[in-house]
Amino acid sequence: MRNKMILLQTSLNLEDVITASGKFLEWYCLLKNNIKGIGFILIIFLFSFSNLFAQNAKKEIVVAPALSEVPVAFSLLTHGNKQFVAFYNPDHQMVVASRNINEDKWIFQALPSKIGWDGHNSIAMKVDSDGQIHLSGNMHVDPLMYFRTTKPLDITSFKAINYMTGENEKKVTYPSFMTGPNNEFIYHYRDGGSGNGNEIYNVYDVKKQTWSRFFDKPFMDGKGERNAYMSGPSKGPDGYYHLVWVWRDSYLCETNNHLSYARSRNFKDWESVDGKPVELPLTIDKQELWVDPVPVKAGLINGGDRTGFDSKNRLVIAYQKFDEKGNNQLYMTKYVKGKWKIKQITDWNYRWYFSGGGGVHWEIQTKGVQRYKKNLLKVSYSHIKYGEGYLLVDENSFKVVDTVTVKSPEEMQKTFDKPETTLVKKIGNDCGKGIKGKKFHLEWETLPPNRDKVRKNVIVKPTILKVIEEEVR
Repeated sequence: MRNKMILLQTSLNLEDVITASGKFLEWYCLLKNNIKGIGFILIIFLFSFSNLFAQNAKKEIVVAPALSEVPVAFSLLTHGNKQFVAFYNPDHQMVVASRNINEDKWIFQALPSKIGWDGHNSIAMKVDSDGQIHLSGNMHVDPLMYFRTTKPLDITSFKAINYMTGENEKKVTYPSFMTGPNNEFIYHYRDGGSGNGNEIYNVYDVKKQTWSRFFDKPFMDGKGERNAYMSGPSKGPDGYYHLVWVWRDSYLCETNNHLSYARSRNFKDWESVDGKPVELPLTIDKQELWVDPVPVKAGLINGGDRTGFDSKNRLVIAYQKFDEKGNNQLYMTKYVKGKWKIKQITDWNYRWYFSGGGGVHWEIQTKGVQRYKKNLLKVSYSHIKYGEGYLLVDENSFKVVDTVTVKSPEEMQKTFDKPETTLVKKIGNDCGKGIKGKKFHLEWETLPPNRDKVRKNVIVKPTILKVIEEEVR
C-alpha cells in the first residue's frame, strides 16, 4: 500500500498569482518555437488557470467574538435573502444574529439562556412555512428549551415557549429540526440520558401553531437499560431514509455495542435491510437490524460510524472497532447476497481505549465516505499516530488501493500535548435552503473537549466567528 503526503491549498494570494503568471511566461517562451499547436495548449492552460480562481473564490463575513472554551455546535441558517446564526458569545450567552444576504452588517438578539461547560449543548434552528424561526438548544438531559418568533424572520420577536406536547420533555438532549417526506416540520430529540433513553419525533401544525407526536410511540426505546446513538435518518440517492446507530448500556462510552441499521421509504414505516417490516419502537432485541453485533468494551464508539453510497447507490458503512490484537481499526460493510459483508481496511498499530463519560477528545475518527472515480470510495479519517488523510477503497472488494495523508501526525499531536492552550477549528454547515450560486458555512476556533468540565486556571481569548461564503458553479 502506497502512502502519499500532499499539501492542500485553499486560497490564492497575490504572490501565488505573480508566481503562476511568471511560470506561464516561461512555459510560453519554452514551447513557442518547439511545439506545434501552441494555441490549443494555451487555451487549455488558461481555462485551467481561470478555473483555479473560480474554485477558490471565498469571502469571510465576520459575525462576532464567540465562546472558545467549549467545543459546542452552533447553527447557521440561510433562508431566502436572510441569514441567521445562533451561537454562544464569550460570556456564555446564547445569541442570534441576522443579516441581509447582500450585506455584511448583523443585528443581534440575546436570548435568556447561558451555557456552562457542556459540549453537548448544541443549538438547532429552522424556519416554518409562515416564516417563523424555531430555535432549540442548551440542553443535556435538561428541560426542553424552545424559542419561536412571533414576527416572520424577525429575531427581535423571539419568545421562550419551552414546551411542545408537554410530555417527556424534562430530560432533553440533541435537538434537531428536519423536513419530512411530505414537507412536515419535524423536531427530534432524545428523552433521557446515556444508558437510559428514548428517541422522540414531534410534528408541527403551522396553522394551529401546535405540536403533536409524529409517531404514536417512541421511535427507539432503550427500555430503561440502554439508549441509541444515531447517525441519520438521512435520505439517500436510492430514495430510502437510512438510519445507522449503536446501542449504549450506560453513561460510560466504552459500553457502546451492536452496530445496527434500518431504512424507510416514507419515514413512517420502517424495515430491515432485506425489506422486512419492523414494528416501532426499534429495540435491541430485533436481531434483523444488527449489522455487526460488537460487544461492549470492543472499540465501537458512538459518532464513529459514517455512511456513503457506491456507484450503484448501495449503502456503505465505515466504522471502527478493535481487531483481534486490541488495536483500533477501520472497517467497511455493505449488504451483499443476503448478508453484511464486513472487512477490515486498516492495519494500524495503536490502541485507543476510550472510557468514561462527558465529551471525549477523539484520538481516532472516521470522518466520511464519498464516491471517488473509477468505482473507488474515499474514506476519510484522523489518527493521533498516523495523521489525517483518506483511503481509496475498491467499492466491490473493499481492497485499499491507496492511502493519502493530508496532515502529519505531528500536527495532530499538538492538541493532545497542550489541550488547555491549543485551539482547533470548528465548522458548522448551513441547515437552511441556501441560495443559488453560493454556499455557506461557519468557522471558529475552540479548545478541544474536556469531559464537559471547566478548565481551571486557563485563560483563553474569545475567537472570531465567521460565515464563509463560496461561489459554486
